[in-house]
Amino acid sequence: MRRVLGHGSFLRFYLLLGLALCVIFFIALVGRSFIEQVRREDYREQLAALPMSLMTQQLAALPETEWEPTIAHFSDQLNMQLSLQRIDEAGLSYFERTRVERGSVLVAASPWRLRQRLPDDEWMLKASLSTWSEQQWQGSMVLLGEWLGSMPHEARAEAMTSLASGSWPLTLRSSPPVDLTPGQQAQLASGDVLIRLVSDQLSLMLIYKVPGENQWLQAGPTSRGDTLPINLHLPLLVGLMVVLSLIIYLIMRSIEARMARLELAATRIASGRLETRVKVESGDFLGRLGMAFNGMANQVQSLLRGQQEMIRAVSHELRTPVARIRFAVQMVEDMTDKPAIRRQLQGIDADITELDELVDEILTYARLGGESMNGVELEMALVECRAMAERVIDTLSPLHQELQLTLEAGAEVELFAEPRYLQRALQNLVSNACRYGKSQVVIRLWDEPHLVRIDIEDDGPGIPPEARSDIFKPFARLDGSRARSSGGYGLGLSIVQKIMAGHGGSVTVDTSPTLGGARFTLLIPRRELPA
Repeated sequence: MRRVLGHGSFLRFYLLLGLALCVIFFIALVGRSFIEQVRREDYREQLAALPMSLMTQQLAALPETEWEPTIAHFSDQLNMQLSLQRIDEAGLSYFERTRVERGSVLVAASPWRLRQRLPDDEWMLKASLSTWSEQQWQGSMVLLGEWLGSMPHEARAEAMTSLASGSWPLTLRSSPPVDLTPGQQAQLASGDVLIRLVSDQLSLMLIYKVPGENQWLQAGPTSRGDTLPINLHLPLLVGLMVVLSLIIYLIMRSIEARMARLELAATRIASGRLETRVKVESGDFLGRLGMAFNGMANQVQSLLRGQQEMIRAVSHELRTPVARIRFAVQMVEDMTDKPAIRRQLQGIDADITELDELVDEILTYARLGGESMNGVELEMALVECRAMAERVIDTLSPLHQELQLTLEAGAEVELFAEPRYLQRALQNLVSNACRYGKSQVVIRLWDEPHLVRIDIEDDGPGIPPEARSDIFKPFARLDGSRARSSGGYGLGLSIVQKIMAGHGGSVTVDTSPTLGGARFTLLIPRRELPA
């Protein structure tokens, strides 16, 4: 079983998801039980709200000398043991005291213990009874009828609204319900409380005739509290969704983290860091993918290393026969005075020089394409870019006297980079501009917050947009020829691109807005100076 789980990422994911659903189910049961407990407490509080509110309001309106006989009357009617207690002496907790001061009824069941504060007073009414029965229903209606009967007709409606009716919706009727039986009408006329069952709602309705008046007091239908209110349903559902989302997020986060490591390794290899490998943590699907990725990286690194070693070996081996040919040509040139033969020998010597320079270019390109150009093994130093550009101009001006090589005026720009390679990249671009420019080549330096930008512009024919992505390929030529008159070997721009990649920058080409020819741009990001 462990082997199956270790080799199945998705099976493990589904098992963890199933476990998460079990946890959610358990939380739902616990939450449902808690909400049911809250609902029962709320139902008891709503049930006791009317009699407790009625008694506390009547006591608050009486002087303290009349409290004792009034409480005794209330006790007889409701079959409760009633007493008064100061709030400071009740030993209430912080939350109980807060609810009491807010006017709520504190309810404790088995046996029932009710407590409520007298309005705007420091006294609290306490009631205790063994169980809530029919006598409390009837007694509450009788006390309410007596209270309403003791006040004028116009004040009764306002007095009813001042009571906290809870689960007892109160209505003062001018006539009894029309569907009463003769026995029920006689029961009301005799001063009893009529209890009716509302069949469609399965709830109770209480009707009582106000003593000495042609008014009937109706309470109900009373709510049973058997349905969960939305303010309890919604937090439960939201809580379950949050817990389930968190568990799924934690499960997916581990898979995403491993995939992110694969993505990072692929990005590093694509940028030239061929030594990068993925850490294999298990033998599941993602682990096997990591091992296949590492095998691919090993193969690519081995092939590239073999190719570079072959290029370097061939280039080095070419130097020996080239040197022998050059020596033989010089000996033949020293042995003859014929002008025609000497011209041919000078042409051969020029070809040998060109071949020697080509070998140097190939060696440079192979070295830049190796694993040492990763931006970490370069010997970085602080480079003064304006001084570097002036050195390049001083080097190339004697070779192109027909052109005007200028460096646009500006402040000195400093950059932390590899001096030799960066100057080689700038010199290659300026040489390329001199080769195709007609009369003018301009170098511009831009000191930006996060990078240094170097523009090399000429007034030559420019580069067509469709060919701009191909000129950085090795041995690429716009004219498609290999003629010596076109100049270059097709490696200069490729070397520039390699150097920029090693510095974490880039080289782009577009049209010069001022000279009309080509504009090559070097973008070199700034690096932090070493401590």
